[in-house]
Amino acid sequence: MIEKLSELGFKSEYAYLGGFGSILLSFIAYFVSRAKKDDSKAQSDRWGIFIGHWAPTFFALGVALKLEEKK
Repeated sequence: MIEKLSELGFKSEYAYLGGFGSILLSFIAYFVSRAKKDDSKAQSDRWGIFIGHWAPTFFALGVALKLEEKK
């Protein structure tokens, strides 16, 4: 699958950007959710954590793609 992504032109830098972007999006989702009057702190935490879990996946893809690029 990683080989196919590489063949399609998906570069490791894109995955790394996705990882950093998801961290940023996690903070944004948390603070936007906290700003709403009807959302509780627990709901805000869940939104931030849910999106924050995407980052390791993107970083792992980035490492795998980087190894594929070195072949």
